[in-house]
Amino acid sequence: MLKHHDKIEKNSILLLIFVVIMISIGGIIEIAPLFRVETTIERVKGMRPYTPLELIGAKIYKREGCYGCHSQQVRVLRDEVERYGHYSLAAESMYDYPFQWGSKRTGPDLARLGGKYSDDWHVRHLIDPRSVVPESIMPGYKFLVNRDADFENIALDMEVLRKIGVPYSQYMIDNASSDAVVQASNDRDAEFLLKRYGAKVNVRDFDGDPNKVSEMDALVAYLQSLGTFVDFATFDPIDPKKEESLNK
Repeated sequence: MLKHHDKIEKNSILLLIFVVIMISIGGIIEIAPLFRVETTIERVKGMRPYTPLELIGAKIYKREGCYGCHSQQVRVLRDEVERYGHYSLAAESMYDYPFQWGSKRTGPDLARLGGKYSDDWHVRHLIDPRSVVPESIMPGYKFLVNRDADFENIALDMEVLRKIGVPYSQYMIDNASSDAVVQASNDRDAEFLLKRYGAKVNVRDFDGDPNKVSEMDALVAYLQSLGTFVDFATFDPIDPKKEESLNK
């Protein structure tokens, strides 16, 4: 092949044909496995789709560009595991569209943020970051307290996510707005919300104002959920061969 290299370089049509062939082969190798994504992401106990309120918070997180300074991926490195906790699993991002792994850390990684700080700390930090972290260069987001969470489109968002693989039931979608209000309240019956999404869902007034559900409520609910779905104290990686034998 090497002795014909000059012919390929001098013939633009032939070069173009080989370039197309090589790109096609590379594309197939990268894209084909995605059609069997269920075989590449191990199933992990505890994973669930975001609640409507958390989903609204995730949208705010993306809207404000938080991913530009914070990653959500703990690498398999000793220093990262000791600082942030268990390394991130692929399954933890299976319901994120798009995923929030990030590529830069101006601030700390947030993959294990849930439950690390109180709701009050998060509210104070988002309103005035330097009131709790003096060296922070993060901008303030005080306006989130005064803006109502957007319930109008959340059911439609869930419908779209269901079409691309997120396991939202029609019952979840039909009750999206009411579930969001219940989750951000201290005095409403959350029985059905917990049945739909699990007992580990955080249910309370997050921003300190019980009279309305604000964007601050939604964002803090989302932040408090990060890294809390999987119980790493009992986590046991599933051996695909063992799982296959159990399913027979």
